[in-house]
Amino acid sequence: MLRIAIVLGAACSLLAQTPKKPVTDTYGKVKVTDDYRWLENFDDPAVKQWADAQNAAARSFLEALPDRDVLSRELRQVFQPAKARYFPIEQRGGKIFAMKSDQQHQHQIVVTLGSLDDLASERTVLDPDAIDAQHLTEIDFAVPSVDGRYLAASLSTGGSESGDVHVYETATGKALPEAIARVNYATAGGGLVWNADNSGFYYTRYPRDGERAAADMHFYQQVYFHRLGDKPENDTYEIGKDFPRIAEIAFAASSDSRYIGASVAFGDGGDHEYWLLAPGRPWRLLASAADEVKQIAFGYKKDVYLVSKRGAPRGKVLHMDVAETIDQATPIVSESAAVIASVAPTKDGPLVNELAGGPSEVQFLPGDGNPLKVHVPPVSSVDCGNLDGIGGICYVGSYLDTGGYFRFDPKSRKLTPTALHNPPPVPLDGFVMTRRFAVSKDGTKVPLNIIHRKGMALDGSHPTLLTGYGGYDVSLPPAYLAQFVPLLERGVVIAEANLRGGGEYGEDWHRQGMLTKKQNVFDDFAACARYLVKRKYTQTSKLAIVGGSNGGLLMGAAFTQHPEMFHAVVSMVGIYDMLRVELSPNGAFNVTEFGTVKEADQFKALYAYSPYHHVKDGTQYPAILLTTGDNDARVDPMQSRKMAARLQASGTRQPVLLRTSSTAGHGIGSSIDDNVALWTDIDAFLLKELGGGLQP
Repeated sequence: MLRIAIVLGAACSLLAQTPKKPVTDTYGKVKVTDDYRWLENFDDPAVKQWADAQNAAARSFLEALPDRDVLSRELRQVFQPAKARYFPIEQRGGKIFAMKSDQQHQHQIVVTLGSLDDLASERTVLDPDAIDAQHLTEIDFAVPSVDGRYLAASLSTGGSESGDVHVYETATGKALPEAIARVNYATAGGGLVWNADNSGFYYTRYPRDGERAAADMHFYQQVYFHRLGDKPENDTYEIGKDFPRIAEIAFAASSDSRYIGASVAFGDGGDHEYWLLAPGRPWRLLASAADEVKQIAFGYKKDVYLVSKRGAPRGKVLHMDVAETIDQATPIVSESAAVIASVAPTKDGPLVNELAGGPSEVQFLPGDGNPLKVHVPPVSSVDCGNLDGIGGICYVGSYLDTGGYFRFDPKSRKLTPTALHNPPPVPLDGFVMTRRFAVSKDGTKVPLNIIHRKGMALDGSHPTLLTGYGGYDVSLPPAYLAQFVPLLERGVVIAEANLRGGGEYGEDWHRQGMLTKKQNVFDDFAACARYLVKRKYTQTSKLAIVGGSNGGLLMGAAFTQHPEMFHAVVSMVGIYDMLRVELSPNGAFNVTEFGTVKEADQFKALYAYSPYHHVKDGTQYPAILLTTGDNDARVDPMQSRKMAARLQASGTRQPVLLRTSSTAGHGIGSSIDDNVALWTDIDAFLLKELGGGLQP
C-alpha cells in the first residue's frame, strides 16, 4: 500500500494543476462560468497531452493495485467462458442464425445451426477477428435474408459504432462486392430488413457528403432500398425526407417479409410513429406518436399486433389486419398490474412479455383467447420470441444464472432447455438474491435487488456495491452480473436498484424520472443507499456505487449531492455537464429525455442537478474512478475530462482518476481484451477502496 500512496501523491500533485480558462455563458438571467471549456476540444494538442497525462497517472495507480493478474484471469473466465453462448438467434431458410461468443474470439461471430439441439451442425458465416488481425472490428448488427442464402452485416471499428454494410454468402462466408457506407452510427443507430424475394434490402441511410451541413451528418436518417448487384449510388429513396432531424429508425417484418414496418423514434424520450409497407402499396403511416405505440409485430394471417400505452401507461395489446387502420384495431390484452414490454406472435398464439417491476412474467394467448400464465422461474428475466417451424422460444436468465434458450410448450405452458443453455461459468450456488423496497423522498417505493452469500449476518460489516440506471424507459431485468462475480466471491454485496426513469412500472414510472422530474431518480438512488446502511448490510465507509452512461450521470449527481454517503465511485462514460450535453451530436437526441437549456423550466432543472456545476471546493469526495473511450460517439469524452479536472481542483484528498481507452467507445462492441482490462481496473480499484478480501 506504500507504493500506491507514493504514486497517488505524485499523481494528485501533477493533476491538480489543470489550467483554468474561464468562459461565461448567460442562460436567461443566469450567468454560468466554465473554467474547463478548453478541454472540450480534442483536436487541440494541449488537450490530448492533458488527457495522456491523466491516463498515465491513472495507469500508475491502477497497475500498482494487488492481485490484478488473479482478477484478470477470473474476469476472463466469466467474459469468455469455456462453453459458448449464443444470443440472439433467428431462423431463416431452415437455418438458425446465431451471434456466438466463445473462447476463441474477441468479438461475437455469426454462425448457423441445423437445430437448437445440434451444436455439431454449427458453421461460421462471419468472423470479424478473421477480417481484422488487430481485433478492432465488430458487428453492429447482422440480418439474414428470408431464404437464408445471404447475410447483411454492419461492421465498425474501435467501438465507434460507425458502420458500413457488407453482404456475405451464408454457405461459403464469401463477401459479395457491395459495400454500403454510413448505415449505422451511435446517434440514431441503424438497421436493415430484406425484401420478400431476397433480391435486396431496405436500410437506414445517413447523409452523404454534400447532402447536408457538416453539423448534420449524423442526423436526418432516411430509408433507402438496395438491390443486390447494383451500385450503392443507384439505391432508391423510400421514406424519411419529412422525418425530424433526430429521427431514429428501426425495422420489423413478417416472417416472409411481405409486410415491413419502420419505427421512427423522435429522439430518446419515447415518442414513436410507425410506417407500413405492404405488397402493391406505398409506405403509409400505421400509428402516429399520439397512439403511443411502443412495438409492432407481424402475425401469420396478414395481421399485426401492437403494444400501445395510449390510455394505458403499463401497456395494452391491439390486434388488426394489415389493411386496417389503428382505429379499427381490437384490444386483446388490457392494461394490468404488470407492464407489457413486447408481444411475440407464434402460430399457436401470441406470447406477451411483461415486467413486474423488473422481473419478468409471460402470458400466452391460445388462438387469441383468454391469457394464460407461462410457468417462468421467480425473479428472472424472460424474453420470448418465435422461430418459424419451431414455435415459441424464450431466453431465460437471472442474477445467479447466465441463462439461455428454452422451448415453449403451448399445451403445458412450460419451458424446457435447449442445447443453447449452459450453466454459468462461475456457479453462484452459495449466493441468494433478495428483493427489497426502499422508500424515496416523496414516499415512492423503489425496488432493490440484493445479491449476497447465503446466511450472511446483517451486522453492517460487509463491503457493498450499489448500481442503477434510471432513464430512457430502460428497465434493468435480473441478469447475471459477470463483471462483479470476482467481487461477490470476495464477500462484496451487490445491489441493483430499479429507479424511476426506467420502464419497470410503465410509462408513468419513466415520466416521473425524466425532464424536470429527473431529480426523482437521484432521490430514489439515495434512498436505496440509505436502506442498505439502515438495514445493516453495510456502512457508508464500505459502500461504493457504479454506473455508466445515463448511470454515469446518476453517479455524478449522487456523489455531488451526498458526498458523505459513499466511500468509492466508479462512473463510466458518464454525462456531467448538463448545460453543454445537447451540443454534441448524440446529445441532441437526449433533449426529449433530459430537456434543453432553451426552455426556462428545463434549464432550471438541469442546472439544479448538473454534477459538473455542483462540485464544491473544500468538499471531501469519495475516491473516484472515471472511465471513457476516445471513440465514444454517444457521450462525448469531454464530459469526463472536464469532470475530472473540476474534481481534482476541488481539494478533495481522495484519488480522482481518469482512465481513457484509445481502442474503445461507449463500450458497445468492445473486445474481450478491452472488457477484461476495464473491469480488472474497476474491480481492483473497488477492492482496494472497500477492503474486500483479495482471495475468493
